Amino acid sequence: MAGKDSGNLKTVRLWRDAALRARKLRSNLRQLTLSAAGGCPGTGADQIDSPDAPQLVLPANIGDIEVLNLGNNGLEEVPDGLGSALGSLRVLVLRRNRFAWLPPAVAKLGHHLTELDVSHNRLTALGAEVVSALRELRKLNLSHNQLPSLPAQLGALAHLEELDVSFNRLVHLPDSLSCLYRLRTLDVDHNQLTAFPRQLLQLAALEELDVSSNRLRGLPEDISALRALKILWLSGAELGTLPDGFCELASLESLMLDNNGLQALPAQFSCLQRLKMLNLSSNLFEEFPAALLPLAGLEELYLSRNQLTSVPSLISGLGRLLTLWLDNNRIRYLPDSIVELTGLEELVLQGNQIAVLPDNFGQLSRVGLWKIKDNPLIQPPYEVCMKGIPYIAAYQKELAHSQPAVQPRLKLLLLGHKAAGKTLLRHCLTEDRVEGQEGRDKEMSYPPSPPPVSKGIEVTSWTADASRGLRFIVYDLAGDESYEVIQPFFLSPGALYVLVVNLATYEPLRFPTTVGSFLHRVGARVPHAVVCIVGTHADLCGERELEEKCLDIHRQIALQEKHDAEGLSRLAQVVDEALARDFELRSASPHTAYYGVSDKNLRRRKAHFQYLLNHRLQILSPVLPVSCRDPRQLQRLRDKLFSVAEHREIFPNLHRVLPRSWQVLEELHFQPPQAQRLWLSWWDSARLGLQAGLTEDRLQSALSYLHESGKLLYFEDSPALKEHEPVERERARGKAPL
Repeated sequence: MAGKDSGNLKTVRLWRDAALRARKLRSNLRQLTLSAAGGCPGTGADQIDSPDAPQLVLPANIGDIEVLNLGNNGLEEVPDGLGSALGSLRVLVLRRNRFAWLPPAVAKLGHHLTELDVSHNRLTALGAEVVSALRELRKLNLSHNQLPSLPAQLGALAHLEELDVSFNRLVHLPDSLSCLYRLRTLDVDHNQLTAFPRQLLQLAALEELDVSSNRLRGLPEDISALRALKILWLSGAELGTLPDGFCELASLESLMLDNNGLQALPAQFSCLQRLKMLNLSSNLFEEFPAALLPLAGLEELYLSRNQLTSVPSLISGLGRLLTLWLDNNRIRYLPDSIVELTGLEELVLQGNQIAVLPDNFGQLSRVGLWKIKDNPLIQPPYEVCMKGIPYIAAYQKELAHSQPAVQPRLKLLLLGHKAAGKTLLRHCLTEDRVEGQEGRDKEMSYPPSPPPVSKGIEVTSWTADASRGLRFIVYDLAGDESYEVIQPFFLSPGALYVLVVNLATYEPLRFPTTVGSFLHRVGARVPHAVVCIVGTHADLCGERELEEKCLDIHRQIALQEKHDAEGLSRLAQVVDEALARDFELRSASPHTAYYGVSDKNLRRRKAHFQYLLNHRLQILSPVLPVSCRDPRQLQRLRDKLFSVAEHREIFPNLHRVLPRSWQVLEELHFQPPQAQRLWLSWWDSARLGLQAGLTEDRLQSALSYLHESGKLLYFEDSPALKEHEPVERERARGKAPL
């Protein structure tokens, strides 16, 4: 049914409940399910033709059977004697077979058949005589076939209450459809309609209508004639506006308008007072629709993937709201009044520009589904917000009862191939040295002494600008392959990555090992990370050679990014194709893509691919050539790092306020006797937390912050290592390599 977002929504429960009700009605009927002997259960319309069609024989003495299920048998014809042997049959299921037309034998059942399911076959036409004979039908399912049209005789089925013709090739509906006065449910989604069928306006009893994924482009003004409508699906219908008459559908309870081109709602939209669920995702709203605010009975509201910049304070008037999705907009802040929506159970805010959450945000204690990633959060800190509402509540309580401490500190990681010059560059940057300068240590002379080489992971504190309080914790990650296995533990969000390349030895053929592999490693661990490419040993290259090598690195990075993005797009497309075929089709053959994978897991995978596509590495251009002999080039590199670090939108963490207790906890970890130990157990840290005034529930957030800022290595996501954490990163020096 309907649009791309619909599968995630609670509204599908309505359809599932309807199916359950139908099963309960059948539960008292005598039922029989048959499978073809030697046949192909699970063989459906999408399977490759077999030269030997399965044969199915009806057993004797089945005259009292009321429900017969012949689905999933790969049948091209119905068994002999179907009409004469089943005088009491009321429900016939022929779904997932290979019928090219409606079997004539079905006509013999017309005087008592009330339900017929011929979905997921290969129907290209319906026999007029067969349809005319089905006078008693109340439910007809023709979905997932290849029908280009419907016969006029369909309008003669005066008792029909439910009709599903979705996923066909219909370009119009017969005029006789307007005669189905008892029709309550109609599915016409995923067809080729180019206008709203006016025949439907005569169906006064219609309660559920799905015309999604048709190119309607507009709705008639007199759609208000469908006064009984409770559920309406218009997803992906290419709608740009709604007519005023739409607002007279006073019985509407669930409305799907996602994946359209709406920019505003009619002022009278607020008249839809019975509306409980509304999906406006993937439209073009730049302002929160004011017409929604008087809808006091609204329980679910979806406004994902629009262009909203703010949320009005009057949203607190939606007191019954249980679900609110505002992800992937441009929202910069939330109103304080949002904390009054205490009934919220789902709150999705990811992919916005929110830096600060309102005070008392922890009051939203009933929120179970909470998504906030991809926001430049400062207060509370990102790692606190990612843990959920209880941690936000604990943090805000902690901040309210303690003296805040401002701690601007940025984690800076130097990475690159062995002998790229990382360690020498670190010394020159952090110690304000110039290589080869008079009075420097012999180990810093170059040549003839070899440059210093890092052992493991070396950590250095660097006060870059005391007047501005700008501090870095510099990690020099050894380029030796033997250390690759532990390096991912040190890659974390909120850090600045400096990829060091030796320009003196660089060749285009060495790009994958000296540049490309490191970008892949960082991108896999920290999507959207900020990377600065620094070329060392620039003094050993001629001017033209230097320019050519820097341009080649820049060109190959662009080609690699393009190749990776295209690969992710192909993977996402495969998932889309798998989702287009429902779960039963995917489970029919182990050779099918994503065999047996549920729709829910496929949507998660699609979301992950989309996330990686939307969060590519932020690679600062161009390549910055540096010689450790040239103080001007070194200062230019420092200035570059300073300007990037002070960019509020890139590194918001440098501008946040932390509880004093977090700073105390950090200081306790680096005091004797724990300062002499390579690692601490969880209980050791819990004891230090109590000394800092942090209970166990509040300790988690503090340790996560110390991990992200580079002071501790905290294996939070590893059950095997969690009892032996945190590991003190300051011990990870050359003298005590990990």
